[in-house]
Amino acid sequence: MTATIEPDVQASEAPQPTFDSLNPATGDVVGTHPIDDKARVDAAVAAAREASAWWRELGFDGRKEYLLQWRSVLTRRLQQLADLMHREGGKPHGDALLEAGLAIDHIAWAAKHAGKVLGRHKVGAGLLMSNQAAYVEYHPLGVIGVIGPWNYPVFTPVGSIAYSLAAGNAVVFKPSEYTPGVGRFLVDTFTEVVHGRPVLNLVTGLGETGNHLCTAAVDKIAFTGSSATGKKVMAACAENLTPVVIEAGGKDSLIVDEDADLKDAAEAALWAGMSNAGQTCIGTERVYVHERVFQPFMEELLKQAEGIRPGYDDGGVYGPSTMPKQLPIIKSHIEDAIAKGGTPVLGGLDSVGDKYVQPTIITNVPEDSLAVTEETFGPTLVVNPVKDMDEAVELTNATKYGLAGAVFGKRNAMDIASRVRSGMTSINSVISFAAIPGLPFGGVGDSGFGRIHGPDGLREFTYPKAITRQRMKAPLMLQSLRRDRRTEDRFAKLLTVMHGGTSTLPRK
Repeated sequence: MTATIEPDVQASEAPQPTFDSLNPATGDVVGTHPIDDKARVDAAVAAAREASAWWRELGFDGRKEYLLQWRSVLTRRLQQLADLMHREGGKPHGDALLEAGLAIDHIAWAAKHAGKVLGRHKVGAGLLMSNQAAYVEYHPLGVIGVIGPWNYPVFTPVGSIAYSLAAGNAVVFKPSEYTPGVGRFLVDTFTEVVHGRPVLNLVTGLGETGNHLCTAAVDKIAFTGSSATGKKVMAACAENLTPVVIEAGGKDSLIVDEDADLKDAAEAALWAGMSNAGQTCIGTERVYVHERVFQPFMEELLKQAEGIRPGYDDGGVYGPSTMPKQLPIIKSHIEDAIAKGGTPVLGGLDSVGDKYVQPTIITNVPEDSLAVTEETFGPTLVVNPVKDMDEAVELTNATKYGLAGAVFGKRNAMDIASRVRSGMTSINSVISFAAIPGLPFGGVGDSGFGRIHGPDGLREFTYPKAITRQRMKAPLMLQSLRRDRRTEDRFAKLLTVMHGGTSTLPRK
């Protein structure tokens, strides 16, 4: 059964409008789904609100049991889920399998670690309040609205859904209109595990349905999508002062130092730039290579790029562009880069077709070109030489985005990674941080704010509750209207001993 809650509808009312999800490679209809209006979204939130009480009262151990059952169900139906992702999103079956598998691992981590991270912790009270025992615990917010993307329709929303659920919240999930069937699969399998209770609820539709969710009575919105849409989500949520966590776009770079393993760096750049048809917010779009190794790196890159092509069930290493309206954007970025002096060394002006984009690599692209400054979201790489790593970091950081990136090198790689302005960086690999459940995931700048995954991701969907318990009478009773001058003098002397230092003047 699905978890979509439909209000009573009079027989005289018009039937609910629907939309189709299409296979981007073939154009075939994969499924037909309802367009949920405001009333249906509000009903879904209300049902989740009611179910949240039961879910919260289960406690960490009870919720862990259900979440691990869901993990097992998804694992046993992994091939079925991957096939649906393949048909609805166009990505190769193997890529879909990898994505779903990583999401399952995140579900397990959130279920097993929520109690340890969010449960009651003792906090040091300090000398002044030594008579008190101090604690902090994290309480669920209530109902979380999750608006998911189409490029990673399982891994990305599960990063909010699983962590929200593990923290004790109910969830209303609005998947992308390009991959609603995948969203329904996730919700149906969880609802099956919890015996029909709408703890994880589904709403489907277009942008207006997402807007209804933003203005509904949810306690937080977790959104993944473009920066432009993220701003609209924030504006809609502002009506009710609903807090948001935004994971938006990126323009991530891969930095190659002179002591890097060029074969590994080239392989990583190709995978991070071309896999999933380049539709990866944490993928690579820019590559900055130390000028001393630029030529051998390019030779290795082009050697490994031989034979890479898109396709669908025909041996292609990546699929079509899932969202047709992205194709003219990709084309305009390629055209602008070449018009401003960039040199195409693979692909070029004819790379963009009606469904597929051929792998494209352009070198020596001016830093003010669209292919450098704006998110392309296609299988393209801009590769530019730099005189040193200072310039590589400077150019990497000269963007409004700040999501992720990678550094290839040996001696100075850790220092370079720390200097990159981004939420996540991998050294001598790409995107590895996303597969480690204990690490926070998110960006800065136009790439958004807030975090999913890891302890930070669990806390993102809670509020901290501070508790103190008096263990004994205070030696200095400061919280009393009967406080006398002697007590105040003793307090001042104690404060001087604790914090006065040896001098009242700063050192020269």
